[in-house]
Amino acid sequence: MNCIIIEDQPPAQRILKKYIHDIGSLNLVGTFGDAIQAIDFLQKETVDLMFLDINLPKLSGISFLKSLSNKPQVIFTTAFSEYALDGYELDVVDYLLKPFSFERFVKAVAKVKREAQATIKPETQSKKEHFIKIGYEHVRIAFENIIYLAADGDYCEVFLEDKKYLSSEPMKKWLELLDEASFHRIHKSYLVNIHRVNKISGNQVYLVNGSILPIGRTYREDFMDKFL
Repeated sequence: MNCIIIEDQPPAQRILKKYIHDIGSLNLVGTFGDAIQAIDFLQKETVDLMFLDINLPKLSGISFLKSLSNKPQVIFTTAFSEYALDGYELDVVDYLLKPFSFERFVKAVAKVKREAQATIKPETQSKKEHFIKIGYEHVRIAFENIIYLAADGDYCEVFLEDKKYLSSEPMKKWLELLDEASFHRIHKSYLVNIHRVNKISGNQVYLVNGSILPIGRTYREDFMDKFL
């Protein structure tokens, strides 16, 4: 999902940028110090999600949000809890009270993903395969044959039962391609086919091909809820 940050404090901007980078499924397309700058951007571009501070110079986050006719999904960020009711009356996805942890950030973004899933076109959901470019060839990969994927910088390793491929597409692209009902992220670096899991022991996932992968602390609760 494409997202933007509207936040006037540089330290808060840096934290949000790091969290967005670490979560992997978000693509940051703009950072703005006030709402006026963001208005100009949104007149030309479409985004899926805004991380919006409430206390902004020139125009408050609440007034800014009320002024938008075509609103993206919004997660409010603020140091003042008294604005929570205003936020929910504006139908925002979540409300993050500063300072917030990465775990709390992940939970907020997970709500966005669930809401966004309802808007995905049926033809996107029904896609069952994808072509990976290998040199001068394109190799067809059936999603059901994928055991897991591992992030490798800007690339992604795709593991099947008898071979693996290096895809030039990053993890965030595969997150868009694969059905959330079958594939789940267990770690910043790993996405697994839950139908290819043999067992879970402690913080490790055992897969049918013998691979043993760690479950990241921030992904464990969501993964266990879904898998079990």
